[in-house]
Parts: sequence; C-alpha cells; structure tokens
Amino acid sequence: MIKQLPGGYNGKILRVNLSDNGISVETIDELFCRKYLGGAGFVSYFLWKELKQGIDPLGADNKLILALGPVTGVSLPGSGRHCVGAKSPLTGGIAKSEVGEFWGSELKLAGYDAIIIEGRSAKPVYLWIHDGEASLRDASHLWGQKTKEAQQTIRTELEDKRVRVALIGPAGENLVRYACIMHGLFDAAGRGGLGAVMGSKNLKAIAVRGHQAPQIAEPERLKELRQWLLANMQLVHVFHEFGTGAPMEKWESTGNLPVRNFRDASFPGVKKISAVTVRDTIRIGMEACFGCPVRCKKTVKVEEPYPVDPAYGGPEYETLAALGSNCGIDNLKAIAKGNELCGAYSLDTISTGGVIAFAMECFENGLLSVKDTRGIELRFGNDEAMLKLIELIARREGIGELLAEGTARASQSIGGQAQEFAIQVKGLEAGMHEPRMKPGLGLGYMVNPHGADHCCNMHDTMYVTQEQMQALRPLGMLEPVPVGDIGPRKVALFKAVHLEQIVFDSLVLCAFLPYTFEQVADIVAAVTGWDTGVMEQLRVAERILTVARLYDIREGFTEADDTLPRRFFQSKTSAALDVKPLDPAKFEKAKSYYYTLMGWQARTGIPLPEKLEELDIT
Repeated sequence: MIKQLPGGYNGKILRVNLSDNGISVETIDELFCRKYLGGAGFVSYFLWKELKQGIDPLGADNKLILALGPVTGVSLPGSGRHCVGAKSPLTGGIAKSEVGEFWGSELKLAGYDAIIIEGRSAKPVYLWIHDGEASLRDASHLWGQKTKEAQQTIRTELEDKRVRVALIGPAGENLVRYACIMHGLFDAAGRGGLGAVMGSKNLKAIAVRGHQAPQIAEPERLKELRQWLLANMQLVHVFHEFGTGAPMEKWESTGNLPVRNFRDASFPGVKKISAVTVRDTIRIGMEACFGCPVRCKKTVKVEEPYPVDPAYGGPEYETLAALGSNCGIDNLKAIAKGNELCGAYSLDTISTGGVIAFAMECFENGLLSVKDTRGIELRFGNDEAMLKLIELIARREGIGELLAEGTARASQSIGGQAQEFAIQVKGLEAGMHEPRMKPGLGLGYMVNPHGADHCCNMHDTMYVTQEQMQALRPLGMLEPVPVGDIGPRKVALFKAVHLEQIVFDSLVLCAFLPYTFEQVADIVAAVTGWDTGVMEQLRVAERILTVARLYDIREGFTEADDTLPRRFFQSKTSAALDVKPLDPAKFEKAKSYYYTLMGWQARTGIPLPEKLEELDIT
C-alpha cells in the first residue's frame, strides 16, 4: 500500500499478461520511488527482480517495461520522455531506450507510472489505455501494416485523433533483432531490439489517452525553472535551428565522423548531407515533444527520384551518419528515404546503418558475393543498395535474413575476417561517434550495461573549457581534462557524467536541455516535494547502474565483454589529420579504475558485497 505519494507520481503500475489476457494494477510507495526514481531505474529494477536467468528474449518469459519518471508530462521543457526496456534480443543483456513525443505524457495523464507486459498473446492484439482503464483489442487486421497505416487505423477505431500510439511495423513483427518501437511516426525507442520483443508477444501497439495529471509539490518553484530556460533559449538555438547534425563538416575535418564503417576519415561529400543542407534543401518544418519550446525534430519532403512522406519526420544526426557517411553515401534524398523506410518498418537507424556498412565492407573484401546478395553490388556509396537492404532486412528476405540478426551474429555466421568489421559492443552497434577522437566516450561504450550507447555516455569535447566544466563543479570537477586523455582524471569525469545521464534517463528528462546538475536536483525537489540534492541523485544513479550490472552478470556477461572493437585500436585511413588509435593497455587500466570508483571488484567488475549493502540493493 502507498504510505505517502510524492508529487509527479500516480503510484500505479499497470501489469498486462498477454498469455491469459490478465490486466491488473499494482501500487508503488514513496521509498521505492525515491530509490529508483522511474524510467531507467524502474526498468533496471524490474528486469533484475522479475526475469528468470537465461530466458529467451524472444520468448514469453521476457517482459517489456515502459516506465515514466516523476518529470514525465509536467509543465517543463524536456519533460516529454519515458524509458522502454527488456532483455535484449540483440545483446542478450539489458536493453533500455529513452524516447520523446507525447506518448509518455499521455500515459501519465491516463493514471500510470509504468506498464509491465509479460507473456505472449495467441493472436495479434493492441493495448488500449484511457483514464485509468485498460483493455486488449484484436489487431489481426493491423498485422503486416506499416506504422503510418496502423496508427491511422487505431485512431479511427478509437474515434480520437489525439490518441498517442507506440507501435511496431513489419520489422518488429518479423523479429529483426534491432527492430525499434515507434512512438508516433518519427520518435523511436531505438536501441537493443525492443520492437522485436513487442513483436514476439504478438503486441502490435499500445494506445493511450488521459486527462488527469498528478499533483506537483511546488508548482511555483517549477515555474521559475521553466522561466529560466525560456529566458536562456540561446543555449539551445542550434538544436532549434538545425536539430542534430549541424557540425558534421567540422566533425569530418577533426576525425569525429564515422566514415565507411568507422574505417576512414575523409568524406568530401559531408556537406551534402549535413543538417545545414537538410534545412536549406528538403526541410519543410520542425516539430517538438510534449511541453518543449526547442522544436528540434526535422520534417522533410522529397518528390523525386522517390517520394519521402513528411509524416515520418526527417533524418537526425545519427541517421545522417549511419545511412550516410558510415555507408559512404552522400545522397541526401536517399538518406531521407532510408529514414522514412526505417520509421515505416520500425527499424533502429543506427543499427541498420551499422549492419549495412558492415555488409558493404564484407562485400568489398570478398566475404560476401553477388550470389549471397542476389545480384546487389553492395559497395560503399551505393545508395540504391542501402535502400534495398532496408527492405530486405525488414522482411527477412535474401541477405536480409542474415543481416536481421545484427553484426555480431552475422559476423560469426560469415566467419573469417568478418568479425573485424563488426563495430559493436556486447552486440549493440556503436552510435555514430568516434572513440579515437573521444576516448571517454569509448570507455562508456565499453562499460555501459546495454552496449555501445552514445546517449547515456560522455562526449569528451564538451568538457575542455572552464565554462563547460562549470556545471560539474558541484561534483568537485574543477578543471578541464584534455580531449585525448584517458587517465584517472578522465575516468572520474566520465563516471560523474555517466551518473548524471542515468539521473536524466530515470527522471525522465531530455539531456539536450542545458539544466545543470544542481537545477536537476531542484527539479526533482519541486516536482516531488523531497528535500533532495545532488548527492542523493548521484547515489540513486549508482544504485541503478549497479543493478543493471548485476543483471548482465547474471546473464553471463563478464569484464571480457567490456571491450571495444579492434578497429578503434587501429589508425583511420584516408585522412590528412588522422586521429590516433587508442591504446589497449591504457583502456584496460581505465576500465579497472572505473570499476574501482564504482565500488566493483577492480579486475572482474563484479559489485562488491559492501557496495551492495551501502546502496541498499537487496
């Protein structure tokens, strides 16, 4: 029973068992909320506590968790986010992904803080949640539909165009291991194959509508924080004007742009695909998530040589790089079409681009032939091949059957040198950022429980001036650390930033908004009414990361899985200003020191019993 309900929470979790159509509501109390916050915290806790060791991630025993935070849906810029998690069919470990749009705020208004979906339906269904009520509806007629058609049909059936829908397309239904869950048509819970988990349960969609927000403890204090951001919109003007991807030309010149499967550095066509060019050529508008004035999401339209539907938004940086430079492609219209196809089929654009770049390098090195590809010349720069592969992957047809398994499994099937070309950590394809330029980011790729995630991570170039370090001074970080450093100071900086990101992912708050860590603590206090501060939030983040670590260890992961692809310890080619390859010995030392700072055993990364007791992890 709830002893006391803090502000920002409904105190209710909706549990849905698809095997027997059982729907129930459970309560959570203030202590649990304060220990795990929500979002990534709830996901980590419930996966660790409720999943049996060794289950099939595409079996009925896996659980799909969609979790809000206390900040989700409150009147504050950056509050339109939530977290989705499950056991990953791509990595076999924990998968979690944050996503924006309006779906999370609508679930908060509908009366819940999280949904736990378990079991497997005998036939396709969708879940309908509205104002505290929930029911399962037949989705047989929706199965096989792309996301736009399915969303339109659901809204028509429910007679409400304002219904928000989280759903999968054919890639999720076909269990592509990196299928994502679309929220609307261009906001994806992208990483780790969560759409495949949804497809394995015969769950096509979750539709939500609500009208009653929970109470906020100190609305005037929250109003002050909102007014501060509105008065400092210049801090986010680049996102407002371009979305993500404006500095791509600069990144190419400094070696931070992934080119041809992270092999090369020089990409003269980068100007053709940057966010600046998107704005100047094919962009027709910008969209926003719930309650956010930044409006950072592109909408594009193309008429020829193939139509691109603006309903699917437009390519952000990760997509511009993944389907563009990393595949050697500088055809912006083709990239926009690839983005549309991924949204329609529900494919993670990062993993999709990573897999296609991997396949292109395999093809160019003779590990795949035209016989394997059924006549497709799968070479870097072939935009038509990229678009064709997206279709084949989503349908698991031809070479798409192999590539739908992800780079780690595909490389094992191909054998030989193919594993050298699989740019992944723990099975998750790397985000479009270069560890040879940002070694702290590389450490994050290594030790993140869910793999090579660029979001829940640090970007070294953001902490090289006194002004940039100002926000971290409450954590004792006073001086900048050189970009290329990976010594103890950089590791300590990474730990602080990583914990900060976990707090953002648990509240759930958009990391693009320039709130300082002190302001984040103030936001928590204003929403919940807790007398909290920076130190408590750091402690909560340590607890959440440690629980996620425990989950992965239970699933068989060891410190040997905390490693980078060999490619990052080699030089890039074709660049006038090559970034240096990483030093493996330095990274092993950095990893061990990170374990020590986290209270984990220095050699194995196993959390020490004393640390578990200190964090009250039971």
